[in-house]
Amino acid sequence: MTEFKDLKSKWEQQPQVETPKNGSKDIFKKINFLKKKQRITNFVLLVTVLILIGFSFYIDAYNNVLVSFALFLMIGSLMIRVIIEHLSIKKLNQLDVTTNVTTFNTLMATYYKKRIKTHYIATPIILILYIIGFVILLPFFKENLSYGFYMYIIISSMCIFLILIVFIGKQIKKELTSLKQIKN
Repeated sequence: MTEFKDLKSKWEQQPQVETPKNGSKDIFKKINFLKKKQRITNFVLLVTVLILIGFSFYIDAYNNVLVSFALFLMIGSLMIRVIIEHLSIKKLNQLDVTTNVTTFNTLMATYYKKRIKTHYIATPIILILYIIGFVILLPFFKENLSYGFYMYIIISSMCIFLILIVFIGKQIKKELTSLKQIKN
């Protein structure tokens, strides 16, 4: 009998979890923010892909296997990211926010883990493939452009890649923080 009283006492001493007044509104707001951010990312990536495709036709890249390969790496890596983001948006749309808290937290935890894999595995690989494609193009730029313009491309691309990496890192951190808040 004392075991039952001890158990009952421990049960009653558990802290009460209060539902925030605007909890569901905050969750909807954060999920919609994530969807919007992912759609913007896809838009920017698709515009970049279109520019690269246009550039490849402009320079007749199909006449040179190595240039074609470099542009294929760049375009392919961006398209992989677009597909990943599209599937992620689709998965986010499938989350049922009307389920109970436990089920929703499980769904969010699964989504969160997939986003971590996307950001810490897929994103670096995609960036590396893109940069490899760009580096393969550098000898062709050097051969066909003036020395000054070639140096401008080298310096500006390094600055852009560094800024891009910092920006992507901050965006990843912001997204994972939002997802963690929703999950909890």
